[in-house]
Amino acid sequence: MLASMKGAIFDLDGTLLDSMGVWRQIDIVFLGKRGFRVPDDYLKAITAKNFSDAAAYTIARFELPETEEAVVDEWFSMAIDAYANDVKLKPYVREYIEKLKQRGIKIAAATSSDRRLFEPCLRRHGIYEFFDAFVVTTEVRRAKGFPDVYQKAAERLKLTESDCIVYEDILKGIEGAKMGGFYTVGVEDIHSCYEKEEIRRLSDRYIVSFQELL
Repeated sequence: MLASMKGAIFDLDGTLLDSMGVWRQIDIVFLGKRGFRVPDDYLKAITAKNFSDAAAYTIARFELPETEEAVVDEWFSMAIDAYANDVKLKPYVREYIEKLKQRGIKIAAATSSDRRLFEPCLRRHGIYEFFDAFVVTTEVRRAKGFPDVYQKAAERLKLTESDCIVYEDILKGIEGAKMGGFYTVGVEDIHSCYEKEEIRRLSDRYIVSFQELL
């Protein structure tokens, strides 16, 4: 499938961008200011959610007085500088993206992130223009764990599910893509190591580094 694909659909955080550590630190600071430690299952609970859904979950779980908008704004203010200046590409991402473009493969991003965060980061690393489409989970009915965001990405590439490969670092992403009939590549990330074996089992292929695909 890797040799015959026409479209590549990438998650961003944890897959192409080495950014999950930023979010773990935000969780620690945000909850710490309110007198909470980050529960062991919190990451798994919010990783596949968009900002609004994650904020709603956080408010309900910790019985916070803030609005969803206020929580998202606080998260965003902590993240924007890191994405603009510090977040790096994972190893060999640029080389792999360039290889795909040289082969004429269409490229899309399917992400739960905010365009105001990922666009400056991708531009800083010189790969923004390689993407033919971007889809954020707020544009579709269901979050990751379902195929909606990947199907929308394939649609924007004017390709079918069978033409595309989905690259994901979280189990919910792999599950949703598989549900939609996509070939999947699980990408290892230290921050999803708690579900690594399940990702490895379910993915059509699993990689530790994009160097393996060059």
